[in-house]
Amino acid sequence: MIEAIQNWFAPPRHLILLVIALWFGWWLAERIVKREGKVHEAAFSNLTFYGLLAFVIGGRVLYALDNLAVFSLSPLSIFSPNPQLFDPFFAGTAAIVTMLVYGQRAKLPFWQTLDALTPLLAALMLGLGAAHLAEGSAFGRETSLPWGIAVDGVTRHPSQVYETVFAFFILNLIGTRGPLPHAGAQFLTFLAWTSAARLFLEAFRGDSVLIFGSLRLGQILAWAVLAVAFLALNRLQSKEQLAN
Repeated sequence: MIEAIQNWFAPPRHLILLVIALWFGWWLAERIVKREGKVHEAAFSNLTFYGLLAFVIGGRVLYALDNLAVFSLSPLSIFSPNPQLFDPFFAGTAAIVTMLVYGQRAKLPFWQTLDALTPLLAALMLGLGAAHLAEGSAFGRETSLPWGIAVDGVTRHPSQVYETVFAFFILNLIGTRGPLPHAGAQFLTFLAWTSAARLFLEAFRGDSVLIFGSLRLGQILAWAVLAVAFLALNRLQSKEQLAN
C-alpha cells in the first residue's frame, strides 16, 4: 500500500496531496464559518484567498531575491514549475503578514478568526503527512518491529504513517467541529494537540535536527509551543471565571 502511494504520488506529484488537503480544509472552514456566523463570511474568504496567494507568490519571489545572483542569470526561471525554487519559510512569513494586515483592515476579530482557520490548518497537517509519505521525506529511524518499512535497504519506523494518523485524529477531534464556546479555545487546543503529537513523533524520526549532541530541536520547539498553548488556555479560563 505504501509503495503504491509512493509510486502514484512520486515527486513532484506529492504536491497534489497538499492541494487536495488545502481545498478540503478551505471548504470545511468556510462551511463552518457560514454555519456559525461568528466571522464575516466574505471577509474570511478574502483572508484565506490573499493568504494563499501570498504563500505561493511570496515563497517564489522571496526565494529569488535571496538567490538574486543566480536568478539574474536566468530571470524567466522565476516562472519555472520546479518546486525546489521555493522557500516554505519565506512563503509562510508572507502569508502570515498578509493575513494579519488584511484581517486588521477588515476588522476581523483576531481569536474568532484563528478559530475559523483551525479546520484549514488541521487539514493541511493531514496533507503534509500524506505528502511526506509519498515523497519519502521525514523518514523514521531504524527499527526491528514487524511493521517497519524498507527505505534504501534499511527497515525504518513508518513515521510518515504515524504523522498522518495523528493529523487525521486531530482533524476529526477539533477541525471538523464548530468553534468552542470561548474565542481562541479551538485554535489553542489544536495547537496543543499538534505540538503534543510532534513531541511523540520526533522520537521515531530518523532525520531530526540534533543540537547540543542529542537534543532534538523539533521536540524542544514542540515543548515551547505546548507551554504557550496551555498558558493561553489557562488565561482564557481565568478571564471566564472573572467574567462570571
